[in-house]
Amino acid sequence: MALKLLPKSMFQAIDLLPDRHTPVTLFTRHSIREIVAGQGLAGYDLQLTTQGRELAQAWGQYLIQNTDRVIQHCISSPIQRCIDTAALMIQGADQIAIQQNTHHIEIIEQGLLVEPGSFVLDIQQAAPYFKQQGALGFVNSFVNNGLPGMKHPITGVVDVLELIYQTHPQQAGGLSLAVSHDTIIAAMLAVMNNQTQLNKSDWPEMMEGVFVWFEGDCFSESILKWIWRGQLHQLSIHDFQQQHLKD
Repeated sequence: MALKLLPKSMFQAIDLLPDRHTPVTLFTRHSIREIVAGQGLAGYDLQLTTQGRELAQAWGQYLIQNTDRVIQHCISSPIQRCIDTAALMIQGADQIAIQQNTHHIEIIEQGLLVEPGSFVLDIQQAAPYFKQQGALGFVNSFVNNGLPGMKHPITGVVDVLELIYQTHPQQAGGLSLAVSHDTIIAAMLAVMNNQTQLNKSDWPEMMEGVFVWFEGDCFSESILKWIWRGQLHQLSIHDFQQQHLKD
């Protein structure tokens, strides 16, 4: 059964979701892809495996079946494995609610969902460090604001959160999908949790994601809530942005 490959944390997260009247976004890593040797950036040409395709479809079906929600919006990194993950999840969801799920996948081209583009100001300065340090080392340097050519960690994370806010579903029972990469999710969670050192155990698995939602009428004054690995967290966007000014 394909769902045996789903990270266990995702089943735990469903039990912690707010009631269906509160719209949520699932910000997820893509499904299982081909494996490549090395510790750096996975190539953009790596595709989903057969198991990965089956998992994405099964997870989409299970998600809708067990939350009584509808996929109202979908955004994705332009990398094909992310687009395929989104499409397959929607296909799975269609088996439960064929007429209601969106079939439009909005490709975010400006780099916010592509690794490590959402956090980079000057790729020429930053790229050598990614190659030297590998993904984990690069993210640890980033969250400590220790790399040239990179945004301030809080600025980089706020940019991603604002994109999620802008594409967040507006109606009761709404679910939005945002499909991205491990480095983006790992860095975002670390900065939101004020975590300055990540280990391999902190790294998002393939098809592992974080559920997020916002309370408030505008992004800058909202309260962000998120579920990650069986725990519910929250922070004030205003206070979060103020931390940057104090640094």
